[in-house]
Amino acid sequence: MTMHFKAIARLGLTAAALIAGAGAAVAQTAWVLPSAYPPANYHVQNLSQFASDVDAATSGALKITIHPNASLFKAPDIKRAVQTGQAQAGEVLISLHENENPVFGIDVVPFLATSFDQSKKLWAASRPAIEKALDAQGLKLLYATPWPPQGIFTKKDVNSVADLKGLKWRAYNVGTSRIAELVSAQPVTVQAAELPQALATGVVDGLMTSSATGVDSKIWESLTHYYDTQAWIPKNVVFVNKAAFESLDPAVQKAVTDAAAAAETRGWALGVEKTAAYMDTLKKNGMQVVEPSADLKKGLADVGARLTEDWSKKAGADGAAILDAYRKM
Repeated sequence: MTMHFKAIARLGLTAAALIAGAGAAVAQTAWVLPSAYPPANYHVQNLSQFASDVDAATSGALKITIHPNASLFKAPDIKRAVQTGQAQAGEVLISLHENENPVFGIDVVPFLATSFDQSKKLWAASRPAIEKALDAQGLKLLYATPWPPQGIFTKKDVNSVADLKGLKWRAYNVGTSRIAELVSAQPVTVQAAELPQALATGVVDGLMTSSATGVDSKIWESLTHYYDTQAWIPKNVVFVNKAAFESLDPAVQKAVTDAAAAAETRGWALGVEKTAAYMDTLKKNGMQVVEPSADLKKGLADVGARLTEDWSKKAGADGAAILDAYRKM
C-alpha cells in the first residue's frame, strides 16, 4: 500500500514537473521596449496596450516590458540599442535620425502635411521607403503614430518671423535646427526628457513642438504664449530588431504584427482626440493660445518652402518619389 502510494506520488511529481517545464517553455521570450516619453503620454499608453495585446494573443509566450521616460536609453540612443540587440524593440521620433537617411525626416518638413488626414497620406506615401531603410539597418517596422500638430511656444508676442530672432530655440532634429538658422534664433539641442529642466533654467525660451509635449513638460510654468501654426505632424515609429522578430514562432510573429496594426489605428485616433484635450489643458493653465497672424503665417510658409526644397535635394530619387506619390493622393 505504501509502495503504491509512493509510486503515485512520484508520478504526480513527474507530471507536475512536466507541466511546469512546458509552462516555462511557453513563457520564455522577454523583450524590453524603451521609449523617451513619460508614462502618462498617449504614445506610451498605446505602447502598453500593444504589449498587453501581444501577451494576451500569445498566452504569455512573448512578454514585452515598456521602459518609458528615457529610463533605459536616451531618445537618440534607442534606435542604435535596438540595432545592436541591447533592446529587442523601441519607439523613437523618426525625424531624430534624418541625418542617417533623409526619408526619416519627411514628416517634419514644415507645411507639407498640416492636418491628420494629410499626415496619414504622407505616411502611406513614405512608408515603403522608410520600411526599406530600416530593414537595411536590421530593423523591422511595426507601426507609426502621430503627435499633435506643431506650434510655437514663447514668453513674448510673436507677430512675424522677425520676432523669433535671438530666441534660445529648442532643436531636436535637422528641421528644427534649420528653422532656427533661417529665423536667426539660437539652436539649443534638448530632447523631450530634458525639456522641463531646460525651460526652468532658461536654457530654452522658444520652441516649436506639440501641445502634447507642452503639457508633458508643464510648459506654462516657464512660457506664456502658444501660436497654433500647425507646422507639421511628426510621428513616432515602433520597430523591432529583425533577428529577434525572426526568431519567434510564426504564430507569435503574427500576434506581434496584428497587435501593431491595431496600435497604429488606435494611435492615429488618439492623436486626434488628445490634440483637443491638450489644447484645453494649455488654456486652463493660463497659456495664451493664439492664432498666428497673416505675417507670421507668410514668413513660416516661406521657411517651409525653403525646407521642402532642401529636403528634396538631400533625398534625391526616393524623396521625389515620395513627394510625387503624396501629391497624387
